[in-house]
Amino acid sequence: MNPVLPFVQRPVPAAAGIGLRAPHIERVLAERPPVPWFEVHSENYFGAGGAMHAALERIRADYPLSLHGVGLSLGSADALDQAHLATLRRLVDRYEPALVSDHICWGAFGGAHMNELLPLPFTEEALALMVSRVSQVQEALGREFLVENVSSYLGFRDADMPESAFVAELVRRSGCGLLLDVNNIYVNSINHGFDPHDYLRAMPHASVREMHLAGFIRKGHLPVPLLIDSHSRPVADEVWALYGEALELCGAQPTLIEWDQDIPELEVLLAEAGRAEERLHACRTAIA
Repeated sequence: MNPVLPFVQRPVPAAAGIGLRAPHIERVLAERPPVPWFEVHSENYFGAGGAMHAALERIRADYPLSLHGVGLSLGSADALDQAHLATLRRLVDRYEPALVSDHICWGAFGGAHMNELLPLPFTEEALALMVSRVSQVQEALGREFLVENVSSYLGFRDADMPESAFVAELVRRSGCGLLLDVNNIYVNSINHGFDPHDYLRAMPHASVREMHLAGFIRKGHLPVPLLIDSHSRPVADEVWALYGEALELCGAQPTLIEWDQDIPELEVLLAEAGRAEERLHACRTAIA
């Protein structure tokens, strides 16, 4: 067997990519669709070998890659999981992704992992913890790390600041990059009753390195409005509109179409990416 040659780190272009999911891998290998870049969930590749790595090595040879994690549990009261971080470092060294990210959340406590992206209290104490954790990750990886704003369905009474201020301060104090999830902003604006346009304006626009778009479920017959960030639907019109505003504020950025449940045929994802690409093209043209 020939040794795997090291990958050349290529930047993710300011274009619309899609999440590489298991049902589409064979077609991607066979057809090499014209996708500008792919994103994968880091923890899916924490094993040392196997068919998934073999496929990703072939795909990574032709496409820029982003690694998006769901398991660092940055905001947990537990210490940062050094074994998890070391495995992530090995994965980053192996594939040389252009972007590496995880979420502004917690999901583990007392050694138990709940496999959820749970919200943080927006307090000075939680902010200081997150700044410390993000700094540790960036030092361990030896590169810029991106944090993503998450969707949530409850808030904490003892908050010192709004979510937007918490996110902006985390990025400013830690010097990390921001993965701006536009769908999550809209979902939270409905669930918690704030203005999504104010949220966008409060973001550190120069620190945005990537954007996410996804679909949500609107729950009915409830006493209050509730949106669920399901990643199981096309992007909603309201989110497309907010994305247009985000592009005006942040400029054209790599944009991912997320679809993780009820995964459709590849053509559906490519069509959604095409809608994002139209807006990115308009943004690039306006700037030029």
